[in-house]
Amino acid sequence: MRYLSPSLLAAQQSASAVPHVRVEVRERIANTARPAWERLYAGDEPDHHHAAAMPGDGSLVRARVDPSTGALYLQRTVAPGPGSDFEVWSYQATVSASAGISATAAGANVLVFYVDTDGTTVKCIESTDYGASFGGPATVVAAGSAVGWMASGLKSDGAALLVYSVGAVVYAVKRSGGSWGTPTAWSNSVASVTGLACCRVVDFDVVVAGADAAGSAKVWTAMYGDGFNRPPDTWSALREIARADSGSSVEFRCPSLDRADCYRVSFIEKYSGSQAYSRPLWSNLPPLGDLVAHTWREPVPFDLSSEYGVAITHAGDYAWLSTPSGVWRAPLVTPPLDLTDDVLDVQMECGPFDGRLRVVLRNDDSRYSDLSPTIIKRGSQVDISPGFVTSAGAEVSEGLRFWIEGWEHASARGGATLTLFARDGWSLIEGWRARREYAWAAGDASVYQILSFVLARAGLQYGCRTSSDTLGSLRPAFAIHPGEDGRTAVRRLLAMVRDVVLMSGENAVGIDPLADDDAVYSYGGGHPVISGRYAVRTPGHNRVQVFGRGVMIDSLDWAGVADIYDRLAQVHDVNLTTVDEAQERAIAVRREAEMASLAGEVVVPVNCAQELYDVVTVTAAAAGLAAARRRVMGVALRYSRSGHAVYEMRLALGAP
Repeated sequence: MRYLSPSLLAAQQSASAVPHVRVEVRERIANTARPAWERLYAGDEPDHHHAAAMPGDGSLVRARVDPSTGALYLQRTVAPGPGSDFEVWSYQATVSASAGISATAAGANVLVFYVDTDGTTVKCIESTDYGASFGGPATVVAAGSAVGWMASGLKSDGAALLVYSVGAVVYAVKRSGGSWGTPTAWSNSVASVTGLACCRVVDFDVVVAGADAAGSAKVWTAMYGDGFNRPPDTWSALREIARADSGSSVEFRCPSLDRADCYRVSFIEKYSGSQAYSRPLWSNLPPLGDLVAHTWREPVPFDLSSEYGVAITHAGDYAWLSTPSGVWRAPLVTPPLDLTDDVLDVQMECGPFDGRLRVVLRNDDSRYSDLSPTIIKRGSQVDISPGFVTSAGAEVSEGLRFWIEGWEHASARGGATLTLFARDGWSLIEGWRARREYAWAAGDASVYQILSFVLARAGLQYGCRTSSDTLGSLRPAFAIHPGEDGRTAVRRLLAMVRDVVLMSGENAVGIDPLADDDAVYSYGGGHPVISGRYAVRTPGHNRVQVFGRGVMIDSLDWAGVADIYDRLAQVHDVNLTTVDEAQERAIAVRREAEMASLAGEVVVPVNCAQELYDVVTVTAAAAGLAAARRRVMGVALRYSRSGHAVYEMRLALGAP
C-alpha cells in the first residue's frame, strides 16, 4: 500500500470528507520525457562525419567534414533556438575524410578531435571560452595504421578520454594534467567496428557499433573505468543493446550517447536488401538507470534518412540533435496539464495483467474541442491521484500512472464532454513485440533477469519488494519468438515462480505473495464497508504433479482431496532438474489455486493508497468475519461529480 499521511488517513475514514481527485497529463512515457522534436534547421550540407557538443554557457558547437574536400568546418551558435542561424560554418583544417571526428565539452572547455590527412595522426583543438575560439592543433597520438572511428569524454578538471578504433581494435588514451598518455588497447574483442560514442558521467560510458566473430551486427555498451563503477583505466565487458544476425543484410553504425535526464543513445540501422534504408534508431534507460543496470528500452526509429546518424547533446531543459544539415531540439521538462477542475467522472479498474482508466472531462464551452495545442495525445501519461480535502488542505496519494490510448468527444442536450481512455504499464508491455528470436540457454539468466530484460524493452524498470528464492535461482532455457508480445512472455515467466508483478506507477514491482503476509489495512471498523460479498470456491486443482528432468513431485491438499476427491494439475518442465526446484514449482501452482479458493468483493469509501495484492482484514458480522485476512485481487475506483456524486472503491478479494 502506498503512503498515507495521518491527515489523509483520518479524512478517508471520516463520513464527511470532501473528495479530491487530481488528474494530470504529462509529456512522458514510462515516466521518461517523451522528446517532441522540433526541427530548427534544414540545410543542404552533405551527410558525412559530424559531431556536436554543448559547453557550460549553453551554446551549440557543431563540427562536420566535407566528404569531397576533407575540409573540417566548425560552427558555434550562442543561445540556440528558433530563428538561430545554423547555416554559417568556419573552415578549420583539411583532415582525413574517411575517419570519424569527435567533440566533447565541460564547463568552458570544448575539445574537437580529428584525424590528419595521413589517416593515422589524431589531433585535437581546444577552446577555453565555450567554443568562441580554438587554439592550434595538438597531436594526441600517431597510430600505426589508419584510424577509423573516435569518441571522447571530458571532465570538469580538464581530464579527458579519447577512444578510437584501428581496424577491429579500440584504443583508449587519457589526458591528465594537460598531457596525453600512452594509448592502450581494450580488453574486448570484436570482428569489426563501425562507430564509437562516449560520454562521461561517473565513469566513461562507451557505445560500440560493429560485428562479432559470427558476423552478427551489434551495438554494445562498455564502461571505461574512472573509479566509480569500474576501477580506473579498465574496460568492462561488452553488453548488447541491439543485434541483427549474420545474413540479415543489416549493419549498425555511427552511435551517439548522451546523459541528460536519462541516458539516450542513437545509432544507424542500415539495411542493404530490397527496399534498402538507412535511418537512426534511438533508445533510453529509465531516469535512474545506468550502464550497470543496462535496461535499455526497445530502440525506436527516427524519421530521417542518414548514413552517419545524429549527434545527441543537451543543455538546460532541452535535448538537441544535430546532423550536418539539420538541428532539432526537444524540451526535457514540459509542465503537466492539470485537468482536475474539469473532471466529471473517473472510472479505474486494475487487476492482474491489466489496468484501465476512463476520465470524462467537461467540454461544454469547447475547451477541449481542439486538442492539438495540448499535450493530450496518444501515449501521453495520465497521473491520477485519489485524495480528500484534509485538515492540511487537499491531499492525494500519488503513484497511479496510465497512458492514453484514445479519446472520444460526445454531445447531448446542449452539453459536451471529452472522454480519455488509458491503460496502465501492462499496455506498454503488451505493445512490445520481439523483433527476433531471443533465446537463453539453461543457466544463462535467472527468471528475474529475463523479466528485467522484457520489462525494460517496454520502458519499465523492474524491482522487487519481496521475492521467492526461485525467482533468482531458477535459470531456465527460455525463448521469446519473433512477434510474441511482452505480456505473453512475462506471463510465461511468472508461471515458473509464485511471484507476481504489480504495476506501481511507472515501475513493475515484484511481490512474493505469502499466505502469512501481514495485513496493511482494515475494513469494517474505522473504515466502513458499504457492501460486501464473501464467497468460498472450490479450487481448480488440489493435487499437483510436477515432472522435471529426472525428478517428479506429487503434492496434495489432503483436506481438499477428502472433500471432493483429487483434481489433478500436471506440469512438465525440463528446466526443473532437482527435487527442490520441482517442489517449488508445485508450491507455486498450488499457491495460485489456494488464492482463488476465496472470492468476493467489498465496496468501501475510497482508500487512497490501496494497491493490488495488499493483504487486508475485513470485519463483517453478517458473514461471520472478524478481522478476516484477504488479499486484494482487483481495485476499481469510481469518482463522479455529475448527477449523483460517487466516490467509492470496489475491491475484489481472494485468499491471503
